[in-house]
Amino acid sequence: MRIDAGTWRRWLLVLIVFAVGCAKAQSFDAARNSIRKRMTDLDAPSVAVAVARDGKILWEEGFGWADREKRIATTPHTLYSLASISKPITATGLMVLVQAGKVDLDRAVNDYLGAVKIVAKVGDARQATVRRVANHSSGLPLHYHFFYADEPYRPPSFEETLRKYGMLVTAPGERYQYSNLGFGILDEVISRVAGSAYREFMQREVFEPLGLSEMSIEVSGSVKAPAAVRYGSDGRALPFYWFDHTGASAAWASAHDLARFGMFHLKAHLPEQKAILRDETIDAMQAPTAPDEDGAGYGVAWHIGEANGYRWVSHGGSMAGVRTLLFLIPSEKIAAVALCNAGVDLPGPVVDDILAALLPRWKPGVPKPKRAAAAFRPIPELVGTWSGKLSTYEKDQPFTLRIFESGDVHAKLGGQLETLLTGQAGVEWENGYLSGSMQGDIGTEDADRYRHFIGVRLKLRGDSLNGPATAFTQQAKGRAGDALTSWVELRKTDSSGSRR
Repeated sequence: MRIDAGTWRRWLLVLIVFAVGCAKAQSFDAARNSIRKRMTDLDAPSVAVAVARDGKILWEEGFGWADREKRIATTPHTLYSLASISKPITATGLMVLVQAGKVDLDRAVNDYLGAVKIVAKVGDARQATVRRVANHSSGLPLHYHFFYADEPYRPPSFEETLRKYGMLVTAPGERYQYSNLGFGILDEVISRVAGSAYREFMQREVFEPLGLSEMSIEVSGSVKAPAAVRYGSDGRALPFYWFDHTGASAAWASAHDLARFGMFHLKAHLPEQKAILRDETIDAMQAPTAPDEDGAGYGVAWHIGEANGYRWVSHGGSMAGVRTLLFLIPSEKIAAVALCNAGVDLPGPVVDDILAALLPRWKPGVPKPKRAAAAFRPIPELVGTWSGKLSTYEKDQPFTLRIFESGDVHAKLGGQLETLLTGQAGVEWENGYLSGSMQGDIGTEDADRYRHFIGVRLKLRGDSLNGPATAFTQQAKGRAGDALTSWVELRKTDSSGSRR
């Protein structure tokens, strides 16, 4: 049988298309194999991945169990708790209001709050702008507070949380301090300015216009996709939990929809998505306006940095039963997503493997070596006895630090036993801040629900030594504890640093 030239060309075209499709499918085989091995090594219940380029999803797949007990396999459409990836999602809603002229990023955030405002322990609360809250440089403290369904405690009203913990513990613009409380404040700003509940606003003004039917604030009836169970460090399913910082932590999404959210922030202009933000507004979110703790930049709810010759924009999430990562490379129009329903170090390496499959120059990140703790040697101005108080939302307690020339630091809180100030890295003195941790009872109802220790970070300001004292609560059963911050104010009462 003779085959004419036209038929040969058609068959050749089919073979080429098939070969290209196979090449694409096979290009992620190394990542697949790596995922399976890492899951086994870490005993991870599941991971869901998605990667998009030039406005198209190239690969999405689920591995493992969304629910081990019920043997429900995960898919790219399974909803995962996102933890702090909630922040750029909340910020997208905030920027809708900014773009509409209803919120000014450089106006004091207090101007958008109700009767209870942020108070300044140091600095000027008027300088705590919306932008500084969004880039973690406002001076708000470290804060996370969890409420589990099998316990009697439930999140308080936002105003109660703000009354207890809404204080500036460093001057606005002085330093970067990652604060979930800040994004709890921003979801309150959205609600007050929009005149509707934060969750309803996000559904109406962000998720529906962007066609994100598999994204929601908490798990609600508006989303039909199944949700992945969160597993604790002991491998057991965690009871459902809430927080008092919803805008920082409460979003859920599938890998599929989170990749599409990423494509929107790459300005892909998908036909089924409404352009709720102009391109220049997206660019403004991705402009670093504060340095983060790793030396990269932080914009409006995005980390921004450079690696392997590529500028990247990203956010991750980590809390009990959750580890997530959304990673964008704007120049290549790439969005990569990895979601895990356990707190194990899986999404970062998975995203590295995905990027290595797409970018020849991409080399997986090398873990930073842990910095060896240097012996603390106090400067002369620190040596001596510092006396004052630790102030919580309930009461003040006498607090004393005795700093010796040898580097020993003794701490005494109220009528409790004197203890050493120590810490995982020992006592540290860096950039004018004295840091360490100590045994003790901070004495508030919130913190006293669980065993806790106290971490301090005190700045030398003339004749004062002041700053946050954070109660880090410790829970069993593989659950995350809380970080609840109070205020310390000390004055030097004795300059002697020798032992007697």
